[in-house]
Amino acid sequence: MSQTHLSPTAPRPNLSLATGEKGTHTLPDSIPEESAAATKGPEDAAPAKKTGRFSWLKLDMTRTEWDILIGSTCLKLLLFPAYRSTDFEVHRNWLAITHSLPISKWYYDTTSEWTLDYPPFFAYFEKLLSIPAYFVDPRIVDLNNLNYGAWSVVAYQRATVVVTELVLGAAVLRFIRGAENPAMQRIISASLFLHPGFLIVDHIHFQYNGFMFGILLWSLLMARNDRKLASGFLFAVLLNFKHIYLYLAPAYFVYLLRSYCVSPTYTLLPARFLSLANAVILTFLASLGPFLLMGQLPQLLSRLFPFTRGLNHAYWAPNFWALVTAADRVLLKVVSRGQLGGLSINESGVASTSRGLVGDTVFAVLPTVKPIHTFAITVAFQTIYMGKLWTNTSYKSFVTALTLCGFTSYMFGWHVHEKAILLVLVPLSLLAAESNAYFRTFEIASIAGIYSLFPLLFTPAETVVKIVYSALWVLFVLRPIHRQVYQFPRTVTFVVIDFLERLYLAGFPLLQIFVTLFPLFARRRGAANGSVSEHSDGEESGTSPLEFLPLMVTSVYCAVGLVWAFIRLSVIYLARKD
Repeated sequence: MSQTHLSPTAPRPNLSLATGEKGTHTLPDSIPEESAAATKGPEDAAPAKKTGRFSWLKLDMTRTEWDILIGSTCLKLLLFPAYRSTDFEVHRNWLAITHSLPISKWYYDTTSEWTLDYPPFFAYFEKLLSIPAYFVDPRIVDLNNLNYGAWSVVAYQRATVVVTELVLGAAVLRFIRGAENPAMQRIISASLFLHPGFLIVDHIHFQYNGFMFGILLWSLLMARNDRKLASGFLFAVLLNFKHIYLYLAPAYFVYLLRSYCVSPTYTLLPARFLSLANAVILTFLASLGPFLLMGQLPQLLSRLFPFTRGLNHAYWAPNFWALVTAADRVLLKVVSRGQLGGLSINESGVASTSRGLVGDTVFAVLPTVKPIHTFAITVAFQTIYMGKLWTNTSYKSFVTALTLCGFTSYMFGWHVHEKAILLVLVPLSLLAAESNAYFRTFEIASIAGIYSLFPLLFTPAETVVKIVYSALWVLFVLRPIHRQVYQFPRTVTFVVIDFLERLYLAGFPLLQIFVTLFPLFARRRGAANGSVSEHSDGEESGTSPLEFLPLMVTSVYCAVGLVWAFIRLSVIYLARKD
């Protein structure tokens, strides 16, 4: 279903929380693949001449793109010895499970506490990676060789992240080809490939998000190029790699149904509907089919959807519930002092402290939140956005609705992990240069979201890396976009909002100083009071009530920015008339 291709100079309304002026349009409603070549500018035509430094490789890449790829790869190689989380052992164990056991035992094995809990396509992916792993070092895929940390397994697993992330690199390159504003798209594409979130979560902490977000971006690219069947197929593939992308499924369902399967007169197009349905069904059959035949679907689903965890993760993801949880802690202190006599204290909530341990999270003063509450709120918000998407299925509307779907799930979901912020930041990046309103939302969400990932890395060496790298990313990404789209606020209200947003962003260096210095002062004070155990090697005994204060402050401060960005984006999307 073709869409109107807007001119970059065409007038259009732009409602903003920060400005009432029009922004610069860079995101087309749709670019049919066959017409993509017609939209290329002189800069895009250059790579086709194959005259660059690496022209002998016959790849459609400029010298700058090669420099970014080589420079980022060198940095990732240097990070091989860096800190790695338990996720590293999780994936090593999954290599061992898929290599050592028949498929019938994959989702039953409990040799390690890190059981296989991703969908089958990721299990098949681990199976493929286990084949060369065996030749690199057979001990990597030894099921009983738990917590194996030899250099061979470190180098191999780190290398697989670097190589598979090329799926992301290829996708962002294709976004440049055919873009209305290739120069700005280059900045956005580079910002995605070099995103601090991927460096922190994948290349240090250890996961494969770059690979899977690469599939998501390929799906969005197909939607941009008006190849909606391919877009739906790729998203179905992605769901069978990692089920967290179900957060985005409502936007895909409404967009593909309305723009591909239903005519402008609201008549169902059976041939298209059957084509899309068959593509999705066949994808799920390829993934789940073996387990359906073995009668293991209930066991598989029990691994994918455990509901025995609390409302918050151990480190509160900076969302709406982080603010509610913090408010409950404050109310507990107030009520305990008898300052609010009308409120009672739930004693089980005092001990819970909402740290996301296995079991229910219980509040001390506020009403306890249950999974059904989070589900109802999430569905309610997403329904509003899906109504808007149904009436406007342009590509830009789709990307915005998709971002809001992920944002809503992050804001109000049950037991959300801080790493899920990437579901917001990645698609939001595609909207960053649309207008000043979108950019300011992107700026606040990016800085707060990236900083919220900092607690994943707590060792001194990685602290320097994450701060310096993120600061450079902000400098080289946000400044050029800001210069292109910034419009000075035209009313007193917007001037005040603009000032408060800048004041909030300026608080992050101060927050970092507090997070860095507070543990030192707390440890010194604990030593002076004799509260440090002789057997703790200088570390706190873990009983201090202020032990988790830096994490709580980080979560709450980042949550303020992310909640505001969520409100901002919601208003922008729902208020637009185009």
